[in-house]
Amino acid sequence: MHKLKLIQAIHEHGVVAVMRGDNWQQVVEMSVEAITGGIKVIEVTMTVPHALKAIEALRERYSSTATEPEHYAIIGVGTVLDPETARMAILAGAEFVVGPSLNPATVQLCNRYRVPIMPGVMTIQDIQTALELGVDVVKLFPGNMYGPRTIKDIKGPLPYANIMPTGGVNVVNLGEWIKAGAFAVGIGSDLIADALETGDYTHVRRKAEQYMAEFAKYR
Repeated sequence: MHKLKLIQAIHEHGVVAVMRGDNWQQVVEMSVEAITGGIKVIEVTMTVPHALKAIEALRERYSSTATEPEHYAIIGVGTVLDPETARMAILAGAEFVVGPSLNPATVQLCNRYRVPIMPGVMTIQDIQTALELGVDVVKLFPGNMYGPRTIKDIKGPLPYANIMPTGGVNVVNLGEWIKAGAFAVGIGSDLIADALETGDYTHVRRKAEQYMAEFAKYR
């Protein structure tokens, strides 16, 4: 039941912040700013040095079962290439797993432990295979290779597919993706670029507020 509640919560919050950085402390600070700005779903990528430390630190502070709003957030892991990495991240506290591609062994492991898994897909065949493996949400990646109308095209033959575009989603086109039927959207560089360039992480909070205000218009 917890898995289903997590999937529903990700859908309701609608915006997933994909966090990358030079070190895990930086990612924690930016994640806190994003959460303060209203984005309640955080994906810490495994490309971050010592990414598991960031997940552990964030899970000490936030939980999807917290009753106090200031302590509520869903913390997951991204850029997961194999089941070994997925298991380590789950043990560190990750509540969902995202991959850049469809790895059946990783899906199997996540299903075993009842953890939401969102593998990256590019084709109808990828999505069909993911559904057959028991995947609830697929990540259309990279999203900037497609466009919002792609979701309608996919849902023609596969109307039950839950699709989360990631890559190329920004404040300007977010509404188009949501109107097209996106389950949620993943955002990365547009959210954190100014903070990484200036060292002022409050940029992330202000950008997060813009994203959530735009999302509220369409959901």
